[in-house]
Amino acid sequence: MPTVRLSFSPAPAHVRTARLVGVAVARRAGVAEELLEEVRLAIGEACSRAVALHRSHGLDALVDVAMADGDRFTVRVVDRAANGATVSREPQDEAVVLLSDPALPLTTPPDLLAEEAVAARMGLALLAGLVDDLSVSELSEGVGTEVRMSWPLEHPGDRPA
Repeated sequence: MPTVRLSFSPAPAHVRTARLVGVAVARRAGVAEELLEEVRLAIGEACSRAVALHRSHGLDALVDVAMADGDRFTVRVVDRAANGATVSREPQDEAVVLLSDPALPLTTPPDLLAEEAVAARMGLALLAGLVDDLSVSELSEGVGTEVRMSWPLEHPGDRPA
């Protein structure tokens, strides 16, 4: 299972590079052409969310992205910010379950939220609408969250002649 890893400083300008690399790797892995725009948007949203969380917490740590092809094309975006939200959604589920978001309590007035914090929260909502196989969870080691997304691969027998 080949893996491509990318780490970048938490600057919005680097999100475009992550999107371009992600689509190139997805195409090479065998993701269907009609899903590539979804992959591009999802990687962009996940990376933008990580950048926004880093900036809102004043972190200079790198954002990590890993892309792998196995049974499915999988993308993992890891941030190092405390108190990220967790989300669970499986491909067969119709509903998205927001499990927790302690960094942004629902009782906080909108004018008190930093622009980056709002962007991070909106990013989860957009990802939930874009990706069928999505999970956002706390890191098992250290501080931060992992956004994990995957898409099916076309197999040579599945492609039209």
